[in-house]
Amino acid sequence: MTDPSGEPASHRADPKVRRLILIGVVAGVLAATGIAVASMPAGAGGLGLFGASSAPTSSSAGALSGGATSAPGASAAAVPSGSAAPSASASASASAKAAAPSGPCGRTVGNAPATKVTQVNVGTSVKGYGGEGDTEALPMAIAATPNGGSWLAWLGTNGKVYLGKLGCDDKLVGKPTSFTGIDLQDVAADANGGVLLLTRKGNCGDGPLCGGSSSPCNTMHMVRFDNSGKLVWERQVTNLSSSRAGYDDGARFVWWYQHHGRLAYDGSNYAAYFGVAITVRNGNCVDIHQGDRMQVVSKSGKLVSGKNSFEVGCSHAWTSRIVWDPKAKKFTMVCATDNNCRIAQPSPYRTVAASTCDGTLFGGDLVLAKSSGYWTAWSQGGKVRLSNFSGSSAAKKTVTTASSSQHPHLVRYGTGKMLLAWQSGSSMKAQVYDAGTGSTVGKSFTIAAKDHAYQAFKSYSDGSVAYPAAGSSGSTIKIARVLAS
Repeated sequence: MTDPSGEPASHRADPKVRRLILIGVVAGVLAATGIAVASMPAGAGGLGLFGASSAPTSSSAGALSGGATSAPGASAAAVPSGSAAPSASASASASAKAAAPSGPCGRTVGNAPATKVTQVNVGTSVKGYGGEGDTEALPMAIAATPNGGSWLAWLGTNGKVYLGKLGCDDKLVGKPTSFTGIDLQDVAADANGGVLLLTRKGNCGDGPLCGGSSSPCNTMHMVRFDNSGKLVWERQVTNLSSSRAGYDDGARFVWWYQHHGRLAYDGSNYAAYFGVAITVRNGNCVDIHQGDRMQVVSKSGKLVSGKNSFEVGCSHAWTSRIVWDPKAKKFTMVCATDNNCRIAQPSPYRTVAASTCDGTLFGGDLVLAKSSGYWTAWSQGGKVRLSNFSGSSAAKKTVTTASSSQHPHLVRYGTGKMLLAWQSGSSMKAQVYDAGTGSTVGKSFTIAAKDHAYQAFKSYSDGSVAYPAAGSSGSTIKIARVLAS
């Protein structure tokens, strides 16, 4: 990355601040049944170092759960039944007080969180976790559908992004489809299908650069698909074209530097918030900087102006997160940035939580608070915090949690609650929090799936949440679901 001498210091890449920016360069089907379904009650588990092995697949559901029962599901043609109810073996009181099944998939709502891990053979090679750096490709993503099922997306090892539909039992329904893509970012769903956010190869042109090396010059796209997984439309949300290459002044493209992105949906439009390279002329050459970009696309595939979209927000930016707020009727975003070293809202900058420039600042996720406002998870020095803010104001409350992690995950869970999850050895640990007060609810518990620093949990209308994780082989994916409580 090159920098013009006149750029403010707060916008330069400080190696103390961003220890991950030199990690790497982005290089550039069969229907199958799920196996090894494990349903078990929330329980305690020790913290440990991140192990290289996959989480255990278990021999049977009954061995871990003391006998899981199937819950009623929706139409078999669209979303077959088979969701497992919480276990009774380790918590008699939880089973005794369990509520009736909830939502279109009939997943059981218990007195305490219960986990269910389903391993799915996707029939193709899935991109491995690798070093999990913030410049590396994301292997997989999941989205909740209105009927209680899911869309599962994964990055193949052959230059394709795959998309499969999951039923209520978190198993594949029908045959996956695929799209050209060298990096998967996110997937989101609605009643008519959904949208993938992915990266494709682009063109840098001939520059010239003022110095250094800044490549590749790729493009970011929204890919709209219908309920059969077929392509409806595609829309580039970077701005390269036949007349504008990556090394042309004003270009916004995807390069090796942190470029991960997330999607949000307002009921009509999709918004993509992601990291970009920023090309700026400097005399007879160009410099390449990094920031973030938010673009909104209509249901017909057209770019939409306004709606809090922007060319560049935070710079430098990483762990860019976005949520649609139906009460405030706006897309809200947060980033981690070395501009005054903080968690901030972009365009214009507004501090959410102040931090320090020591290379350990990372954002987690952004969710709606119980009544109004937002909670965002973030980490400094390996300690996870939850900050609550509203509007343009700084956080009015920050909770320092008991979890130790650089990369926390946060998701809305149940009714008026949220779930914080983090890496613990070769598995994950999780803790429920009140989405109003930020107080803990119950005890922490273990999720028998391998964490990835930059993948996301997604929430479902029945109050459960799901997370896609590495399977026990290169062609399997585990769906880790935490049933509502």
